[in-house]
Amino acid sequence: MKIVHTADWHLGKIVHNIYTTEEQNHVLQQFLDELEKLNPDALIIAGDLYDRAIPPKEAVELLSRVLTTIVYDLNIPILAITGNHDSAERMDFGTQLLKQNKLFIQTKISENLEPVVLEDEFGPVYFHLIPYMEPAEVRKILGKEQITSHHEAMAEITSELLKKHDVEKERHIVVGHAFLAGGMESESEERITMIGGTPYVDAELFKPFTYTALGHLHQPQKVKYDHIRYSGSLYKYSFSEVNHKKGYTVLELDNHGIKTLEQKPFKLRRDMKKIEGYLEDLVSNECEDYVHITLLDDGEIMDPIGKLRKKYPNILRLERKMKGPKHLTDLQRVKERQQMSHLDLFSSFYENMKGEPISENRKRIMEKVVQQLIEAERRQ
Repeated sequence: MKIVHTADWHLGKIVHNIYTTEEQNHVLQQFLDELEKLNPDALIIAGDLYDRAIPPKEAVELLSRVLTTIVYDLNIPILAITGNHDSAERMDFGTQLLKQNKLFIQTKISENLEPVVLEDEFGPVYFHLIPYMEPAEVRKILGKEQITSHHEAMAEITSELLKKHDVEKERHIVVGHAFLAGGMESESEERITMIGGTPYVDAELFKPFTYTALGHLHQPQKVKYDHIRYSGSLYKYSFSEVNHKKGYTVLELDNHGIKTLEQKPFKLRRDMKKIEGYLEDLVSNECEDYVHITLLDDGEIMDPIGKLRKKYPNILRLERKMKGPKHLTDLQRVKERQQMSHLDLFSSFYENMKGEPISENRKRIMEKVVQQLIEAERRQ
């Protein structure tokens, strides 16, 4: 069985006030051409098909056209899950009807954790579709009060799968949208968090399965083992991703498990680059890519953006290179805050405003408020 693994399309994404729909359309058309040549037996989309719960009309039309082409024209079954950017409630509409046409979109886990089963000449292949869900949601569905973190939720799910199936003798593929400990992240990923818990999931949970197809982290990578992989995102969604090699994963199974595993590249119409230099040198070149330019010049510069835009029409960000210890201290503070949870950020703000640490009682109140906001946002 030949399987293609992709994830994190983020259709409708806005990068520095620019809609990336045209770039996404270019990559997806290329992807459709590649799928026609490869003729796989299944396509996995491991979450974050859209960039937000209520996507723009153009993003909805693009996804509809692409999925219809894959299922009807190319006759390739699709196994998709919702990610933390998708609205599970909205994408759940019509899923039972779509299954009849081999379009499987899993938006929540079921109590019995039934897999999707596809067959090849060696027998069945079991696909376990595990969409992004808050630990509280998993706790309620499985009736396990001890679940308080994403790791505990995934541990409970994988434990149940191992009880129900003989993964050593059969071929089992897990499809998930999670933040694996040890994975390399970029600025684009919205940190998956749970108040009072941790966003990380241990890769060891997936070791027994034939292959684990993951979404959420945008850089193509394996985590601990070759058969536990992120395919990477469809496009570069921030300047922290300039060195990523965007693409998709192709694997072939035989009767024993994985026979071949290969990462295939996408060709981007416009790349995303970071450039630094002196203004005089920069304006002697031209570039159509999306660029972040850092100027090295000292002193006053007259209309640098106007001069640069003539040569770099898709410049998205311009800054001067900062020097000295104060800049390094400020940068370190920014990085530290990026690692903080919502509750930690509020606690820090409270202490700055009040001049004293937040009390445990008020912290518990804020935990409930933040959790309610996260759940409300995902329902929008």
